[in-house]
Parts: sequence; C-alpha cells; structure tokens
Amino acid sequence: MAKDEINAFLGAGTNYQGKLFFEGSVRIDGNFTGEIKSEGTLIVGKEAKVHGQILVGQLILSGFLEGDIQAAKKVVIHKTGNLQGSMNAPCLVIEEGAVLEGQVCMNQSQAGVKVEKEAPKKNEKLLEKTKMAIAEQHPDAQDNGAEKTGS
Repeated sequence: MAKDEINAFLGAGTNYQGKLFFEGSVRIDGNFTGEIKSEGTLIVGKEAKVHGQILVGQLILSGFLEGDIQAAKKVVIHKTGNLQGSMNAPCLVIEEGAVLEGQVCMNQSQAGVKVEKEAPKKNEKLLEKTKMAIAEQHPDAQDNGAEKTGS
C-alpha cells in the first residue's frame, strides 16, 4: 500500500455516528459525529462536517470540524477549513482564509512525554545543588527546616 493511499472513504451524503479506528489514511466528505483514533492521517474534505474527539497522527482539514483534536505530528487547515474547539499538535499549518476558533496548544508530543518523566530528576538535582550552595554560604543554617539550637 502506498503511503498516500486512502484506506477508507465516507463520501458526501454519508452520515455516520460512533467510533472510527483506522490505519493509514481515511477521507471524510460526509457527516461524522463521534470519536476518531488513529496513528494515521485523517482528511476532512471541503463539504464534510465532523463533530467529536479526534486523536490522529496527522489531520488535513478542508471542511468543518468541531471538537477536541490531538495530532501527534501535524495539523493542516486549508483555506476552506473551519476548526472550532481545542487543538494540540507540534506543528500547525494554516492557509490564508482558514478559520480557527478555540484553544491551540503546540508542543512536541513525544518529546513532551520524555521531558515530563525526566523533569522530577532534574528538579531534585537542582534542589540539592541549591541546598549545598546555601550551606556553603551559611554554615550555621540547617536544611531540614528545624530551628537552630545552642549558642
């Protein structure tokens, strides 16, 4: 199967409600309401109306989409595209004339997960260095928060 080959097609005049899971690429030109999950590419055609939760590798939007969108790689909104809702993707391409209303969050999805896992270790090391620096500057200070005793 070619990389750009479309695996499934919901044509104009088609109404579908439910969950869609797929591999590769799917094009929707009709109406869809529900949940879409894939590591592949979702193509929303010019006449399409999609409502729901979208979690895909890549989204190419030329029609109307309302909901929560998460794309692992990229979101492309063509000049006829209209996105209403929240969108999270590391890369966003918007053509002049496209409509985007809602919340946009751009982060490196895979790198973000890695950073979150490593952040506590880095913070612990930074905290330890800070405590050591304070102890060197103030030898009488105790880093456990207890009051000083004796004179």
